[in-house]
Amino acid sequence: MDSTLVLLGFGPQGWGDEIASGVFITVTLSLATLPLGLAVGFFIALGKLSPEPSMRLAANVYTTLFRGLPELLTLFLVYYGAQIGLQRLVKLFDETANIEINSFIAGMVALGVVFSSYASEVFLSAFRAIPQGQYEGGYAIGLTRWQTMRLVVLPQLIRIALPGLSNLWLILLKDTALVSVIGLSDIIRQTGIAARVTKEAFLFFGIACLLYVILAILSSVAISAIERWSNRAAVVR
Repeated sequence: MDSTLVLLGFGPQGWGDEIASGVFITVTLSLATLPLGLAVGFFIALGKLSPEPSMRLAANVYTTLFRGLPELLTLFLVYYGAQIGLQRLVKLFDETANIEINSFIAGMVALGVVFSSYASEVFLSAFRAIPQGQYEGGYAIGLTRWQTMRLVVLPQLIRIALPGLSNLWLILLKDTALVSVIGLSDIIRQTGIAARVTKEAFLFFGIACLLYVILAILSSVAISAIERWSNRAAVVR
């Protein structure tokens, strides 16, 4: 028991500092990816509802592509593929230039495009669940399209889409484990290093499991609070 406490401690022989930094990276990456994925997913959903055929086609190609590719492959394409592409582009102007993509940014972009492809479907379903009369009512009282979207549609959209987006958030939280393969020191990478060095794989991977469960529980509490906030003005029938 004492040896376990030493290994999990924050002293010179413990791995507490490293694991805590891994938790910080995991949470930070998830929170940084979330607004990117939500914003892109929202506009992709609008593209699918667009009367312009080319916009609908582009939005459908986007979601089909990134929902069809494995998340790990998307991560490799962003981290290695984009790096090679930028390197070749820059060398057209400067032969000595060297471009390296930050693993955190690569992870955020890769997870963001995957998240947005699924979020767009959630938003699309939410848009279709809002009666057309809501839009017409907004226009009838003199609201512009933007005002109707902001004041009439978005509050309802958030309430309808929240359950689906909540599930996607939990999936995103777990998918951050993939960034360990490109060198980002998240929970999985830090506990994996500790397991290899100490030969205590069961202990440290068990700690990783516990940390992800704790993050999921905290997320559920936060999501419940958001749901209560979003439903505060809902009409009770």
